[in-house]
Amino acid sequence: MINSLAQSLIIMRLLLFIFIFLFSLLQYHLWFGKNGLQDNRQLAKEVELAEASNQELVTRNQMMFSEIDNLKTGTEAIEERARNELGLIKEGETFFRIVPKEEN
Repeated sequence: MINSLAQSLIIMRLLLFIFIFLFSLLQYHLWFGKNGLQDNRQLAKEVELAEASNQELVTRNQMMFSEIDNLKTGTEAIEERARNELGLIKEGETFFRIVPKEEN
C-alpha cells in the first residue's frame, strides 16, 4: 500500500513537472516566438504608420480632385492660374508693375 502510494506520488510529480515544462514552452512561444506578442506589437506600429501615410495621401488626392473639378467646371480657377502662373491679363485691362526702389 505504501509502495503504491509512493509510486503514485512519483507519477504525480512527474506529470506536474511535465505540465510546468509544457506551460513554460507555450509561454515562451507566446512572448518571444514567431507571431508572438513582440511581432504583434511591431506589426501594429507598422500598420499605424501606414494608416497615417495613407491618410495624408487621401487628403492630397481629395485636394487634387477638388482642383480638377474646379478647373473643369469653373472659369475662375482657370483665370486665376492664367494670371498668377502665366502673367496674362484680360482684354481691356491695364497691368501695372511696381518695382521696388533700389538703394545705393
